[in-house]
Amino acid sequence: MPLLLTEEQSMLRDSARGLISDHAPVSHLRKLRDSCDETGFSKELWATFAEMGFAGLLVPEEHGGSGLGAVEAGVVMEEIGRTLMPSPFLATSVLSASALARAGSAAQKSEYLPKIASGALLAALALDEGAKHRPLHTALQAVRSGNGFKLNGAKAMVVDGHVADLLLVVARSAGAPGDRDGLTLFLVDPKAKGVAIERTIMVDAHNAARVTLDNVEVTADHVLGEVDGGAATLSAVLDLGRGAVASEMVGLSEEVFGRTVAYLKERKQFGKAIGEFQALQHRAAQLYIEIEITRAAVLKALQTLDADSAGATAAVAVAKARAGATATRAVQEGVQMHGGMGMTDQFDIGFFMKRARVCEELLGDANYHAAQLAQLRGY
Repeated sequence: MPLLLTEEQSMLRDSARGLISDHAPVSHLRKLRDSCDETGFSKELWATFAEMGFAGLLVPEEHGGSGLGAVEAGVVMEEIGRTLMPSPFLATSVLSASALARAGSAAQKSEYLPKIASGALLAALALDEGAKHRPLHTALQAVRSGNGFKLNGAKAMVVDGHVADLLLVVARSAGAPGDRDGLTLFLVDPKAKGVAIERTIMVDAHNAARVTLDNVEVTADHVLGEVDGGAATLSAVLDLGRGAVASEMVGLSEEVFGRTVAYLKERKQFGKAIGEFQALQHRAAQLYIEIEITRAAVLKALQTLDADSAGATAAVAVAKARAGATATRAVQEGVQMHGGMGMTDQFDIGFFMKRARVCEELLGDANYHAAQLAQLRGY
């Protein structure tokens, strides 16, 4: 398959870029940060986002969505990365929507997916429990009680968990931390008895939450998918999420590159623009090449996901690891070429550096995905 967007995908990109660049430039994030906004994103902009169909991008058409795929989700995430737009798109419209569409019962799909598509419901995946992304090391316990379960444990780094109307909690119903078998996904009301949520503002001014569950009772109707068999669903959902985050980092990298090249043409030293110095030209050219190679790797991974290929997990691992390395290089070069001012709050480059660092860790850093590749190839 050609590593190019189709005409329809290009139109989607242009539509998303127009909305996001007009209503959510980096100054939008700066304003939310400085005002200590209680949600951390614009509810009005999210409503507009939903009206244009972006919130229901991955929701099947029979439930009010567009029924599109990973490439289209990546297209929107790339535009989000260009302006660092804070939104619940990743948590709700990518991770949660795909989990419900893939594993939900008919009743669960009918209840939640139309609300996600309309923008009326926000959801969050509660997965990681420590400083690093280790899905199989889930320790939060799900113990059978009556016709349901009792949940006990805590989750960290629940992206947009502080505003979620629904939590998708990954729990261990059998086995020990590290086992693939024994994971179960539960739909949990954040207002249920025993659920405590603490908002945490990340270094990049985006939001996550710590979620604690103390004897939280859920019935069998709250199980998403099969009991003890949630690993397969979780793996597919996380691959999609990783591809989406990689796309965001491509957009972030390209925006930083464009801003840096513009600065090289403007800033003068020794009577001429610093962009005329060959050393800086070489560094800029190398960064451009890195971004284009990464863009191809990410698009290939998204296309592989849509094709439901056996090699999708490996392709996503390559894409996520490479996107993290490229974004890190892009923001480091951007800061250095801006000189000492690049680290000041006056310049936007610092915002991109912080977001790149968070995205690198989100859903697994380069070391995690290198280990995944080694395991897949039997090393």
